[in-house]
Amino acid sequence: MLLCSILFAYFFYLSYQYDFLTGGVAALITWSFFVLCTPIADAGFMLDFPIRLLFGVRMIWSEVVVWVIAIAINLLALSYFSQYYQTTFVTQTMQVILTTPNPYWLVILLSALGTFLSIRFGDELMDVLHHKERKFYLSNHFKHEVILFVFFLVVIFGYYKIISSLGIEVA
Repeated sequence: MLLCSILFAYFFYLSYQYDFLTGGVAALITWSFFVLCTPIADAGFMLDFPIRLLFGVRMIWSEVVVWVIAIAINLLALSYFSQYYQTTFVTQTMQVILTTPNPYWLVILLSALGTFLSIRFGDELMDVLHHKERKFYLSNHFKHEVILFVFFLVVIFGYYKIISSLGIEVA
């Protein structure tokens, strides 16, 4: 609820600053930036976790839907509303990433790897919490999880190396 409130407040701020359409498109582009260009399922997490808790749908499937929506938003925005990418630093950065395939599409690829690894980890954690034989499950999957975690760390490191070339400083 908090994350949705922040998104709506951001939309209202942009709508006040510019106009309703500009605020809406810029807010959607910003949301899609956090989906497509961050290596952890943060923007999608607003939907994934509650859907898993309420309906039992694995988070991986809801995250796939989130990514499809984020990609569609940017395809439409680049085709019909490209001027709205000039509204904020985040939207400008998103446009640079989308329109410069080499090397910036690597940001999206690394973000996809990180996001879906973190979602898989979250799904497996939820499975373990509901698994009747937790000790057996944990002892047999520990090595697999360590390998996934190390790979996730490599993805994060590569992501920060590439994102720093955009002039973005990550503390």
